[in-house]
Amino acid sequence: MADLLVHFLAARQESLTALAELNLSPDDLDRRGLHPELGEVTMGQLLATWVAHDLAHVGQASEVLARRYRLDVGPWRAYLPVLDQVADAE
Repeated sequence: MADLLVHFLAARQESLTALAELNLSPDDLDRRGLHPELGEVTMGQLLATWVAHDLAHVGQASEVLARRYRLDVGPWRAYLPVLDQVADAE
């Protein structure tokens, strides 16, 4: 898991560097493009989707890490539903 988190961090840093190099302005967030399935979308929507996607991966990693403690928490397991959740794969 540690290796995967390091890889995630490195990939995200590369993406953030590339994004910063675009020098986007607030007006750029309103720029529109045409998605083949979704139709018209804005740059702001695309970037918000990217953030939400990353957060979904962070949630998946948290669920996997939490499951390691499933048996260790004893009776408190009933109060920790995250211990029995299975992270959806994308």
